[in-house]
Parts: sequence; C-alpha cells; structure tokens
Amino acid sequence: MRSYSPGETAEKSGFSIDTLRYYEKIGLLPGIARNASGRRVFSDGDLQWLGMLRCLRETGMPIAEMLRYSELARGGDQTVRERLELLQDHDHRVEEQIARLREQQAHIQWKIRLYSGEVREPGGAGAPGEVGEGLPA
Repeated sequence: MRSYSPGETAEKSGFSIDTLRYYEKIGLLPGIARNASGRRVFSDGDLQWLGMLRCLRETGMPIAEMLRYSELARGGDQTVRERLELLQDHDHRVEEQIARLREQQAHIQWKIRLYSGEVREPGGAGAPGEVGEGLPA
C-alpha cells in the first residue's frame, strides 16, 4: 500500500493541508498514521475517504452531518441502514437544490436570449415577473 505526505494528500484530494488538519482534529479523519518523525502519513484508503468527504461537502452536507456519517461508517455493518437513510435524505436535498438551480438557469438563459436578440419581450425589457420589470435591462 502506498503512503502519501500531507502535501501529496492535499494535492490529490483537493483539500488544503489546513483542512486536512481540521478534519483530523474534529474526527472526520480518524486514525491517520504517523511516521517515525511524527508526521502524518496518508494511505490510499484515506484518499478514498477524502473523496467521499469532498463529495458530501461539495453537495452541501453540513459538517455536523458529515461527522455523523463518519461515526456511522466506523460502526461497521450494523450501521448500514442509518447510513443509507442519512445519504438518502442528503440525496433528496441535492435533488431539490438541482431543481432550484435549473429554474434559475432557465431564467439566466432566457436573459441571454433576450440580450442576444433571439427573443423580444412585448412591453418591457425585463423578464415577466422579474424584480425591476420595466426597467432597462
């Protein structure tokens, strides 16, 4: 099994060294090995776990919930049901966030079409129902 320095781990994971230290301190990265001089040494398994943490964080999971997931993951097979429920709840929130973003993207795309002359709005420059409707776009 390969081992990685904190710098290599930061580069491979996309987390800063400070974030790695913080995650270790709060318990999201438990059991990080140390070399003879006391420096942290990360494994392939640690990198995989960091990949999961990045996924959860970038999809908006709060740190407290990530800590709960981490705690459950350390609990082994007997916590699979709870982990499943936690991830399903998070997935539902991600789906809601994506839907909101799609709605907002549609508005942006409409505005792009308006500005590029692909569409014309009768009676005003703003999108229907837009704050500031009727003001110059």
